[in-house]
Amino acid sequence: MSYLVLARKYRPRNFTEMVGQEHVVQALTNALVQQRLHHAYLFTGTRGVGKTTVSRILAKSLNCQGADGQGGITAEPCGVCQACRDIDAGRFVDYTELDAASNRGVDEVQSLLEQAVYKPVQGRFKVFMIDEVHMLTNTAFNAMLKTLEEPPEYLKFVLATTDPQKVPVTVLSRCLQFNLRPMAPETVFEHLTQVLAAEKLPAEPMALRLLARAARGSMRDGLSLTDQAIAFGNGQVQEAGVRQMLGSVDRSHVLQLIRALALGDGATVVSQVNALRLQGVSAAATLEDMSMLLQRLAVMQMVPGMAQDGDDPDTQGLADLAQAMPTEETQLLYSLCLHGRSELGLAPDEYVGLTMVLLRLLAFKPQAGSAEKKSARISPQPLAEPPAPIEQPALVISPPVHAKPDPKQAQTEQASPVQAANPPPAEPLPWEDGPDTTDYTHVAQQAPLQAVSDSPAPQASLRSLPVREASEPSVRVDVPRQPIPAEVQATPEGDIWLEMVQGLMAQEAITALVRELALQSQLVARDEGQWQLRVERETLNHAASRERLQAALLAAGHGDVKLHIEVGPVSDSPAKRLAVKAAEKMLAAQALIQSDPLVQAMVRDFGAKIVPGSIQLI
Repeated sequence: MSYLVLARKYRPRNFTEMVGQEHVVQALTNALVQQRLHHAYLFTGTRGVGKTTVSRILAKSLNCQGADGQGGITAEPCGVCQACRDIDAGRFVDYTELDAASNRGVDEVQSLLEQAVYKPVQGRFKVFMIDEVHMLTNTAFNAMLKTLEEPPEYLKFVLATTDPQKVPVTVLSRCLQFNLRPMAPETVFEHLTQVLAAEKLPAEPMALRLLARAARGSMRDGLSLTDQAIAFGNGQVQEAGVRQMLGSVDRSHVLQLIRALALGDGATVVSQVNALRLQGVSAAATLEDMSMLLQRLAVMQMVPGMAQDGDDPDTQGLADLAQAMPTEETQLLYSLCLHGRSELGLAPDEYVGLTMVLLRLLAFKPQAGSAEKKSARISPQPLAEPPAPIEQPALVISPPVHAKPDPKQAQTEQASPVQAANPPPAEPLPWEDGPDTTDYTHVAQQAPLQAVSDSPAPQASLRSLPVREASEPSVRVDVPRQPIPAEVQATPEGDIWLEMVQGLMAQEAITALVRELALQSQLVARDEGQWQLRVERETLNHAASRERLQAALLAAGHGDVKLHIEVGPVSDSPAKRLAVKAAEKMLAAQALIQSDPLVQAMVRDFGAKIVPGSIQLI
């Protein structure tokens, strides 16, 4: 007798045996019990989650005749009647399965649809099951649209696909869509335990956990890997054999790697990588197992007690690492492991790439006391606020590339030492207690430029060139001034209109052309229910903009007013008032730049110039 693989031997025969798809089972069961049957179903999901199995169970539920031959549509097919046994064996004449991966043309679909005109021969319904339906051509999809939308009452369509994005919307709209989810590793583990118990084969729990994790959500893959593990272990499923078969890493090696990285022990990291090389373990599998353990480690650190699993022997080791390893290092190492898997193919050797990925954490690992060193190097002084409420401008100063000294200017400075030694006092800065009256001229005269000696300099020489504190003659800084807009002839109506427009703009009630109309217009007069506006440009006088502005005023609570717009000179508009305020702020900013001692010193000493347009309000 030929051997039947576990994936086929333990295929569910009814809805109660389905595992991990409770949401689909519940919907189909209720529909069968209430006799609310749709004519087309679409099952989506990754490989091995039960799409074909659900289709066969649904076909048996529709055609089951009961053990006594008197049954009807049921959610619990008997499994012993002729229809149930024939569907399980794949020889039921009224149940047709079409593989769209190999029969994707319009001819195959048309030959299938030609059978739709004939009533069922044995069963109650004809069921057409099209697997991998997304592989059909556009012509084939178009050929089946009409029949799919209005099939005969005895015909049911069941479509299955792993890529629903490639199915046309016209097909999706004609079907009830059910998404079969990938199996959780715990679900696969429990099912494998039941299967091996039924097979009376010994199995270690950790070995089954490895198989469940390697299945990646597919129950069929989990059963196939179990078949392979049984053959590899000669009838026994043991952890060591499963690890060797899958090429996965022993958790002890992964825990030692993470512990060595937490302690900053590079030698242990390299020795562990060499041990993995000798065992022939995949570097990608090592990074994958490290990512999984680091994810559990991060959950333990952020949500203590949530990731605890008493059956997992690695739980205690992870709990110790969660207390010893900083959270930021856990996140960094997890990110490096994820990105390192894509770099293994670029490395000369995958173990070289693995070593570099692990050592990268030690290179970027924050050193203890680095924050204290930074805080010791940077000791900012608290600054007092400027007395005038002027917004601080942004300044860009561009000194000349090669500034040559002027010999005439040098002679003038040497000829008048008294004037240079007694400069007029400069005004104190807002953040200084008072002007620095120290005379630094004699220091520069007595200490000409010379080579730096090894002997320590006196304490007074540390303040030989304080640019901001030196009292130097004031230098005129030419800043390009922006033209000031024409004076606004303020009116009481203008005050009211400015407040209204600013309120509408703050609420974002007006945008685009409506906002431009409100800003550029002048409120001339206000009568009861009628307001007179004036604009300078005819292009702003649109009926649609006027109506939207009226609606915004009504919504803001200014009453149901009717706006009349005329074209003429405007002397008091919100735009003009805002422009005047902006110009005044810019002039104040330019004045602040002109009087700044640092700017004056840079212009005087280095010949710097202020780039036009570089002064901006922040």
